[in-house]
Amino acid sequence: MKNKSFIKIAGIAVLIIAFFIIVSSCYTVHTNETALLIRLGKIQAVQKNTGLHVHTPFIEDITTVYCGDRLYDIPVSDVITSDKKSMIADNYVIWSVNDAVKYYQTLGAIRGRAEERIGAAVFNATKNIISSMTQDEIIAARGNTLTNRITDESNSDISQYGIVIELAEIKALDLPDDNKAAVYERMISERNNIASGYRAKGQAEAKKIMNETDKQVSITKANAEKEAAKLEAEGEAEYMKILSDAYRNEDKADFYNYLRGLDSLEAMTGNDKTLILDKDSEYARILYGN
Repeated sequence: MKNKSFIKIAGIAVLIIAFFIIVSSCYTVHTNETALLIRLGKIQAVQKNTGLHVHTPFIEDITTVYCGDRLYDIPVSDVITSDKKSMIADNYVIWSVNDAVKYYQTLGAIRGRAEERIGAAVFNATKNIISSMTQDEIIAARGNTLTNRITDESNSDISQYGIVIELAEIKALDLPDDNKAAVYERMISERNNIASGYRAKGQAEAKKIMNETDKQVSITKANAEKEAAKLEAEGEAEYMKILSDAYRNEDKADFYNYLRGLDSLEAMTGNDKTLILDKDSEYARILYGN
């Protein structure tokens, strides 16, 4: 009975050990990961394929390196422009591992060490670029221009570590509190001068347009008056022709004289006047039809 119990216990122990060995010999590589198989401190193999893999337990160690994008918010720092103005730069970085072997050999695949190197590289790049520009140039160039320059210069310092900076951007570039007011006043004054220039140019253009419009109006008015005078002259000529035709016929001439006489009487009397005429006067004869 004792032998059977011992055999049973030994069998269970063997199974447990076998299970432990099998579990220890398996490892998993996830998406955006690289596994390093290390034996006695040296890299023996690199596994980039995702899924379940096997290695020699107790002899080989597995170090998994995440190679996807990481975000690192760099502490703010003071920088000096070429015209000796102090500014406060607040950067952030998106970085990743592009060579897991170098990353392990130089930094032990430790994220904290990598971000220390990245922070120093980005600070030096920011300081060098800012110090080569005046404060006004920096304010005018904020955006992609500074971002690209800082990213490129930072990468040249950290390529030896197997890491790459995808983006190094200044999220805030501010002025120290003691000289903000002076800078803002100067900026406001410059913008006001620019606005005054635009207003003066606009007023000059408006005056030019008004003068041109007045000229066109004068020309149009003169042409209209000339055309009116021409039409009036033509009307007078037609009128005189009608008169001439009227006087050329005796009956028409008498009728015309009769109408002219009536018009003359109407002009003399108006609406509220009484006219006393001698029966032998010209107007009396007109009224009587003589």
